[in-house]
Amino acid sequence: MTLISETLATRANKVFPPIAQRATTVGIIKGEGSYVTGEDGKQYLDFASGVAVTNVGHNHPFVVERAKAQIDELIHGGHNVLYYPVYVELAEKLNELNGGNCKVYFSNSGAEVNEGAIKLAKHVTKRPGIISFKRSFHGRTLATTTLTASSSLYRKGYEGLLPSVYYAEYPYAFRTGLSEEEEVNRCLVSLEEIFKFLIAPDQVAAIIMEPVQGEGGYIVPPAKFIKKIREICDQHGILLIFDEIQTGFGRTGKMFAWQHFDVQPDILTLAKGIANGFPLSALVGKAEFMDQWTAGTHGGTYGGNPVSCAASLAVIEILESGLLEQSVEMAEYFTGKLSSLASTFTNIRDIRGLGLMIGMEFVQADGQPDVKTVAELKEKALEKGLILLTCGTEKNVIRFIPPLTVTKEEIDEAFSIIKGSLAEIQ
Repeated sequence: MTLISETLATRANKVFPPIAQRATTVGIIKGEGSYVTGEDGKQYLDFASGVAVTNVGHNHPFVVERAKAQIDELIHGGHNVLYYPVYVELAEKLNELNGGNCKVYFSNSGAEVNEGAIKLAKHVTKRPGIISFKRSFHGRTLATTTLTASSSLYRKGYEGLLPSVYYAEYPYAFRTGLSEEEEVNRCLVSLEEIFKFLIAPDQVAAIIMEPVQGEGGYIVPPAKFIKKIREICDQHGILLIFDEIQTGFGRTGKMFAWQHFDVQPDILTLAKGIANGFPLSALVGKAEFMDQWTAGTHGGTYGGNPVSCAASLAVIEILESGLLEQSVEMAEYFTGKLSSLASTFTNIRDIRGLGLMIGMEFVQADGQPDVKTVAELKEKALEKGLILLTCGTEKNVIRFIPPLTVTKEEIDEAFSIIKGSLAEIQ
């Protein structure tokens, strides 16, 4: 272990405000594959992946190679000023991956691209209303804070926000105790009540949703629900926006989560895993709508940065070279091992997800969310060298987000830490 007089966390607290809530106090100096190295020399197995960002592992050599090569050619050109190869190539590739009938706009972050999606929907439809879902997370800017409905904390002190935003129920049959069909119907009724009591459907510009809710608890909706939302949007001329900021680029075992449901949105928003850590986001919209977006009504300085675009092209090439299939195998292996814990630890009540986007929900004997165990498990695992994150509106879900390059040996290592930690705290 390296002796340090003052940790990075201590130094950071002197110069950063408390607004950025930290999941750990760990300072790191290096990352490689599934591991990061702490400032004290300790190695951690990282099953957070920078919150679903380093999907092909920390500092993947192919991504690094492509980024370095691009740095030698061009670091910034300004996409409102000039055209450059990787910028066009990545847009062409994203269009291809989404059926070939789309156009692309690049931004820097998930929140920024979600703002762009809302602006596009309003501009095209000339309607004021937006419908989001309870337990959703779409960002922390003023507009995306309005769209987010996973915690009142995000809104506290910032009201009022974007007007004409309404919230429907998102299927969560495990929590309600209803059958899948009953739960889908309950949620569809909530949407119809919005149309009946709050805003007419012909005044709604867009419905924005995560095809798998992330911060809300790694909740996978029934395909029937997704298909019905698509039908309702088509019926009323409402644009359907899928926020795939966390689910995109292989996280669910397919390039995009919409492919699991065979429902393509009108507007798709992407970020996080798109460039394996380089700042980049993309709005992929159907060409018929994108062509109506008037020049100059939206913009940004750094969108489509050449280095980030080069990194993204490398990520896609890696995913298409067999990693997607491999990640599905690893997801099945990991889910199977996690499921074996439920017989010993009875407060593990649900294990769910798609691909390597896995949630494990803890519930007390009285049916209340087991927040205490989840918090203790996260901390105990960190002590043992495993980085985990929580999710769910009550923070009673452990979310497993390993890189898609994770191996069986690394999963076994993580599982051993999880099992040992649970044995110590219960």
